[in-house]
Amino acid sequence: MNICTYSYKEYLQLVKSFHGSLAPGLIIGGFIVDLAMKNLPEGEFFDAVCETPVCLPDAVQILTPCTIGNGWLSVVNFGKFAVTLYEKYSGRGVRVYLDTKKLQAWPEIRDWYLKKKKKNEQDSDLLLAQIKEAGHNLLSIQYVQVEPDKIRRKKMGPVDICPVCKEAYPTRDGEKCKACQGETPYAKVSEPPTKK
Repeated sequence: MNICTYSYKEYLQLVKSFHGSLAPGLIIGGFIVDLAMKNLPEGEFFDAVCETPVCLPDAVQILTPCTIGNGWLSVVNFGKFAVTLYEKYSGRGVRVYLDTKKLQAWPEIRDWYLKKKKKNEQDSDLLLAQIKEAGHNLLSIQYVQVEPDKIRRKKMGPVDICPVCKEAYPTRDGEKCKACQGETPYAKVSEPPTKK
């Protein structure tokens, strides 16, 4: 059993090193990306759309040249476990998703995916075994036409120096950077974090 160009065992090692753990969603994500790749026309340049920010983008980044950093992977938070790979210029693509109608045969996966059991109540060995056994059988395919302009990351455009913090920022954000407009997740502290 292979996932793209990797054996199943090799893919699990990649998952663990990239993601930090053998996350069930990332393992299923490998099967999703693999099935999408198998249904793309050969030799074409493609981009990716991931419909959740949870686990699935990591599978796309591990198995394809599409990353958030290079802009070939767009994440749209529809809360759906689906990936679309589409031809970069025509927008024609394939959407592969975890099909809830197919979960009845795999009760541990169903309970995990639909959050019917708390994490500490799940049988992780059984869950991973069912994922391996089910593989592509959990998934369905749709052929789609993507409108890239609706999802592609916008170019930064002109840059200037913020008059408040003196850092570079895109001028489309206004007279000063978004952080200095109050849109920052940070609170200023005077001391470095203590080491344990």
